[in-house]
Amino acid sequence: MFKHILLPVDGSPTADLAVDKALAIAQAFQSHVSVICVVDPYAFTGVGTDLAYNQADYLSAVTAEADAAITPARERLQAHGVEATGSVVEGQAVYRAILDAAEAVDADLVVMGSHGRHGLEKLILGSVTAQVLSHAHLPVLVVRD
Repeated sequence: MFKHILLPVDGSPTADLAVDKALAIAQAFQSHVSVICVVDPYAFTGVGTDLAYNQADYLSAVTAEADAAITPARERLQAHGVEATGSVVEGQAVYRAILDAAEAVDADLVVMGSHGRHGLEKLILGSVTAQVLSHAHLPVLVVRD
């Protein structure tokens, strides 16, 4: 039923729960899993001369953090016999980068965590998961913390 699962991760405990669900589904359907982590290449704005990071240093740091989130997820899937790949995806709108990645790998399911924000925190921080749900043209399994 599901041949290719897209699994966005960010290194959070909720993302780890999503890895567990993706693992179970991938084992049941012998699916391939693409593990991604989205980074914003333009979040760094250098103003002034006393900055600790330049653009290249910033990109290197966020890519290393993304790799640190992807690697254990990919290795856990592979250790349980699931074919899995991992990649860092760049995008300013995280939800759009996730959906573009799903299309690029021809995924037929997205499995992702939701931090379960409520009230003012949800209003201010927004929800990538909610945006993925409202724009997706494929099934999305949301794993709550």
